[in-house]
Amino acid sequence: MNLEKPYDLIVIGGGPAGYAAGIRAGQLGRRVLVVEKERAGGTCLNWGCIPSKALLKSAEAYQAALNSESFGFTCKEIEVDFAKVMSRSRNVADQMGGGIEFLFKKNKVDYVVGSAKLLKSDTVEVLDGEYSGTQVQGSRVMIATGCIPRTLEEIPVDGKRIMTSREALAMKEMPASIAILGAGAIGAEFAYFLNAFGCKVTLIEMLPNLLPVEDLEVSKALEKAFLKQGIDCRLNTRVDKIEVVEEGVSLSVHSDSGEEMLDVESVLLAIGVVPNLNGVLSDNCKLELNRGYIKVDENYQTSLPNVYAAGDIIGPPWLAHVATYRAVQAVNGMFGHSDPIPMDSFPGCTYCQPQVASIGLTEEKAKDEGVAYKVGKFPFAASGKAVAVNHPEGFVKIIVGEKYGEILGAHIIGSDATELITEYGLGMKLEATVDEIHQTIHAHPTMSEALAEAAASVHGEAIHI
Repeated sequence: MNLEKPYDLIVIGGGPAGYAAGIRAGQLGRRVLVVEKERAGGTCLNWGCIPSKALLKSAEAYQAALNSESFGFTCKEIEVDFAKVMSRSRNVADQMGGGIEFLFKKNKVDYVVGSAKLLKSDTVEVLDGEYSGTQVQGSRVMIATGCIPRTLEEIPVDGKRIMTSREALAMKEMPASIAILGAGAIGAEFAYFLNAFGCKVTLIEMLPNLLPVEDLEVSKALEKAFLKQGIDCRLNTRVDKIEVVEEGVSLSVHSDSGEEMLDVESVLLAIGVVPNLNGVLSDNCKLELNRGYIKVDENYQTSLPNVYAAGDIIGPPWLAHVATYRAVQAVNGMFGHSDPIPMDSFPGCTYCQPQVASIGLTEEKAKDEGVAYKVGKFPFAASGKAVAVNHPEGFVKIIVGEKYGEILGAHIIGSDATELITEYGLGMKLEATVDEIHQTIHAHPTMSEALAEAAASVHGEAIHI
C-alpha cells in the first residue's frame, strides 16, 4: 500500500456507506483508500444491525424451545448461557467484518485503520493507528462517518447502569430489570430480546404509539403483541429525572396517570442518534450543515468542491440499506458511470417478533396529503403456511391509489415481514398496480401468498377471507 501516491477517492468511514463506496469505486477501476477508525463495517456491522440480529435469533430459538409442545415435543430444563448468547453475536460480527476486508482486497481497495481529518478538499490526515500523522492526497473525498447514539448530558453512560445500544451489545450479564427509553426500532428490538430471556422490561415512549413512524394499525398491533409477551409499554410518558443509585437506577416518569417512580437495574437509551463529525473537519474545511448533518446536492457533493458525503451523516432516514444505496449512487455519479438515481422509496424494518416492515405512505400520511386511496388487508391467521409454522400473528396491509391502483404504501407485521416487504418495494419501483400483484401467481403454501391476498382484498376478491 503506497499512501504517497494520490488516490482517485479517499473515503472517511468504513460503514455501510463508506465500504460500499470504496468497493464500488474499486469495481470502476479507481484507486481508492478507505479509512475507518475501528473496523470495516462500521456501526451497522460491528455494533448494530448484524450483532443485534444474531441476538434476536437466539431469543427466537429460546422462545421456540419453551413453546415446543405445540409442535409435539417438549424441551425440559433449558439452560441459558447469556454470555455465550452475547459471544455468538460478537463472533458473527467478526466474521462479517472479515468479509468486508476480503472484499476490499478483492477490489484492490486500500484500507487503513485509524481516525481521519479532512485538511483540504484534496487532503486527508490519518490521526492514529499505524499510519498516524500521514497525509494522503485524493482528487475526491467522501465523508461517511455516520452517527452515534444520542445520550443525556446529565447521565453519563457507564456501560452497566446506563447504556446505549453499543454497550448493550457488549453485555456479559443480563440485568434483572431494565427501562428502555425510546420505542423506535432499536428500543423495540432490545425490548423483545431482553424480555424473551426473562428480563423485566419497561419500554417508555413519549409519543402515543410504539414505532411512531409506522402505520397506526401496525403500531397498535405490536403494542398488543408486546403486552401479551409481558413487556410493560408506557406510552405518552416522559422521563423527568434519572438517578443512578446503589441498587440500580431510579426514574421519575410522568404520564396521563400522573407521576411515578420506577426502580430498575439498568437503563438503555434508545432516543435516537446524532451526527458523527467530531474531529473530522479541520478549521480550514467549513462545510455547510443542516442541524449538524452535512448538506449535499443531488450528486451528493458538499459545499466544498470534490468533497462528497453519504450515509447517516447526511441525515435521515438512518438506515444501512439507504446509506449503501446513496453511496453507490454518489460514486457512480462522481466518476461519470451514471447519474445518481434519486431515492423515491425505501423499506423500513424492525426485527422484533412479530417483525414489522413497511414502505411508502402510511394510511395516516395518505389522509394528511389528501390522497384518494383504497386499502387491502389480509391476516396471517388466514394463511395456511403461517398457521402451519405457528406464526399466525399479524397482517399485511396495502394502500393503493383509488383511480389507477398504484401501490402507495405497504405495511406488514408478522413473521418474516422484513423479507416479504421487498416484493412490494419492487412493485413500486416498476410502477406495478395492485392488480398485477394479485395476478402474479404466488406459490402455495407460502407466507408471500398473504401479499397477493391483501392485493386482491382491495377489490373484495381475496379468496381466504
